[in-house]
Amino acid sequence: MFSASCGLLNAGSLLDFSCGVLEEQHGHVERANKFFESAYAADPLAMPLLRRMMDIKMEAGDKIAALGLFEKVIVARPEEVELRIEYGDFLETIGRGDGVADRKREDAYLKVLELMPGQVLPIERLIRFARDKGDDNKARDLLEKLSMDSPDAVNYYIATTKSLYDSKDEEAKKRITDRFQKAMEEHPEWAGIARSASDHFRDAGNIKEAIRMLELHTTAVPSSLDLRIRKGILHFVANEEEVGVKTLKDVLAIHPRKVLAHESLAKHYRKIKNTDVALFHSAEVLKIRGGTPEEFEQLAVELLAAGKNRDARLLLEKAVFNHPENAKLKTQLAVASVRDPESKGSALRLFREAENLMNEPSKMDPKSMLEFSLELVAQGENKAAEERLRNAIKTFPKTATKETAAALRALAGIWNAEGRNADAARALISRAEALEK
Repeated sequence: MFSASCGLLNAGSLLDFSCGVLEEQHGHVERANKFFESAYAADPLAMPLLRRMMDIKMEAGDKIAALGLFEKVIVARPEEVELRIEYGDFLETIGRGDGVADRKREDAYLKVLELMPGQVLPIERLIRFARDKGDDNKARDLLEKLSMDSPDAVNYYIATTKSLYDSKDEEAKKRITDRFQKAMEEHPEWAGIARSASDHFRDAGNIKEAIRMLELHTTAVPSSLDLRIRKGILHFVANEEEVGVKTLKDVLAIHPRKVLAHESLAKHYRKIKNTDVALFHSAEVLKIRGGTPEEFEQLAVELLAAGKNRDARLLLEKAVFNHPENAKLKTQLAVASVRDPESKGSALRLFREAENLMNEPSKMDPKSMLEFSLELVAQGENKAAEERLRNAIKTFPKTATKETAAALRALAGIWNAEGRNADAARALISRAEALEK
């Protein structure tokens, strides 16, 4: 039924081609090929139809017929460079090692070079052909004919020079250096080449020239923030720290969420022992890109130790949002909330939520448990506080004398406030005093 309907509607090459595709999908190869042949007969210069017919001939093992079909189109459309490139590539596929096919292939590429002098497309094919024949000298001559009018051309020149010459060849190295410098002086707007050129000089140990390549680009394109950041980092490498800091801060003034700028500044300020500023930039990194629970926890501990309680709390809110089931982060958020007057009212709820996330609430770290207990006492929940203080006292390491003493005094305070265990309370105070000496 399907074939009959297509036959009745056969009104042109497009319809025949469509019917052929449908027949092919149904597994009717012979019927599909007939439709393709009919479509091709109606429009022998259409490339989709030509490719179909060539596939049919190749599947039948008739390479000569397939080549003849291609050459017929070449004669009819002599100025189409992409067609000639495809023709040359087809000859490479079917005639590798055949002298006649190789000659036709080279001629096809040479004709494209006439039509597109200096362009990557024909030169790349001709260099590949020359190297297939073992003629690297010819390949080198062809490479020097390349017009450096696009980033692709420069990249191809650099990559091919590296492959055509020995890595220790000083002349080849100079060609690469000269090519990068000339490209950036003529086209400083090319971001990819600026990055590659800078990397080249950095790897060669010429940091000043690596910076200059980026300077040329970022002066021409101030909005190229990623390469401005890279330039700032290279200033640090060159021990030009003030310039590096200014460069990165200028970027952050435009785009405050550039992670690499914050990371680089954090590293710099840690190096010069400016902990406060280093912590700020480290926190910005985690707020922007997120991080592992361990990264959040470590930085939060540093912030709390530095007395930056609000900063720690804001960071931990982000951490808990990213890792809602992590009991340690929730606990640290509760601690930070206790210490930050803006959020103190939410601390007790956060401690309880942290306990609920734990398989064994009694295993909460003792410092946090002490903070939890003090909040419970402040809210008049002495019984709950007493239980947690006992756990904290048991689990504090011997080195935590200050914290242990605070827990002993807190427990004694509960007993004294309730008028019970007076002797035990005095003993706890004595023990605390001994630890504090």
